[in-house]
Amino acid sequence: MERLRTQVAVIGAGPAGLVLANVLRQAGIDCLVLERHSREYVQARARAGLIEPGTVEFLARHGLAGQLVAEGAEHGACEFRHRGERFSVPYGELSGGRVHHVYPQQFLVRDLIDAYLDAGGTLLFEQGAEALTGLDGDRALVRAADVEIECEFVAGADGFHGISRAAVPERLRQGHGQHEFGQHEYGKQHEFGWLAVLAETPPATREIVYALHEDGFAGHMLRTPSVSRFYLQCPLGDDPANWPDERIWSALHRRLAMTGDELKPGPITEKAVLDMRSHVTEPMRHGRLFLLGDAAHIISPAGGKGMNLAIADAAELARRLLAHYAGREGELAGYSAARLPRIWQAQEFSHWLLHLLHSPDPDGPDAPFLHRLQLSRLAQLRDSPAHSTAFAVNYVGAPID
Repeated sequence: MERLRTQVAVIGAGPAGLVLANVLRQAGIDCLVLERHSREYVQARARAGLIEPGTVEFLARHGLAGQLVAEGAEHGACEFRHRGERFSVPYGELSGGRVHHVYPQQFLVRDLIDAYLDAGGTLLFEQGAEALTGLDGDRALVRAADVEIECEFVAGADGFHGISRAAVPERLRQGHGQHEFGQHEYGKQHEFGWLAVLAETPPATREIVYALHEDGFAGHMLRTPSVSRFYLQCPLGDDPANWPDERIWSALHRRLAMTGDELKPGPITEKAVLDMRSHVTEPMRHGRLFLLGDAAHIISPAGGKGMNLAIADAAELARRLLAHYAGREGELAGYSAARLPRIWQAQEFSHWLLHLLHSPDPDGPDAPFLHRLQLSRLAQLRDSPAHSTAFAVNYVGAPID
């Protein structure tokens, strides 16, 4: 088995891991990236597509936003629909001109991989990390299928089910026992599911559409001029096999209040029922291990926060690692404290938006009351400048230092 040495081992070639690796490489910090999947797989894995202005600005400062800015479409308004009524929230205008870029996550991953490899970075595909040791010692060791990496720090950006999060002892993740880095976990399983659909059909609108309907929420998300993402509220634990293409298009037309001429059915290339849950691990560090992105926090797709939070994690950790290697050793201790307030703010906004959009269980004893609360929230968003401005500020997200 080959033995390598580096300063920072990054586990996971998603947006968080790749942004961190690129920034460290630019600053002359030795690092390498391990990824359990192939390059072809990660560059084709469709996920998010709404990139916040703070994320774009950070990537641009590091020369990583060229394709994103050239090819991504600016987006500054979203539309809400309910029982024939429609209104638009111009969040870009309300937030002082801060707009999103619509750019598929897999395109950004491709760009980040190209930038890292072009700069001479080491990226080992199909080398999933299998064990992490030495996290409480002087140096850590990452073991993969064919290689061991001795390093000073590990950046765990390999998702909720990856080895990084699992490397934190169970008693610490549950907050048991005495330990300097004793972790606590907070989670919520939402009471509904989302059927996520990717279809080869052009956008039916210039704005993202959030539609409330008695059958359940429907969302029309923008991706490219020829591909669109859709979401349909469905029962918790539903099976995609219950949703043949004809049923999907019928539900989309009905819930979005769009005709076949407006929303043209096309080939459906992906359908999956999302695990709608939220989760936060505190703190986002265990010894020499730092957690980023989904390894540290899961957020619902409502509001498009997941990828943006992950990249903000990477930016914060990169800043503190650079300070550490410049001789300011105390900087690393503040990583979690700096990130967690922003993460919880995004969780609160996502939770609020979910319960604005989703129909309550019709069999629940409090369903009529909850529905009237929905309508009140919707009316305030439509009629109150204070509410719509607060929505806009939360929707576009905070700048990244």
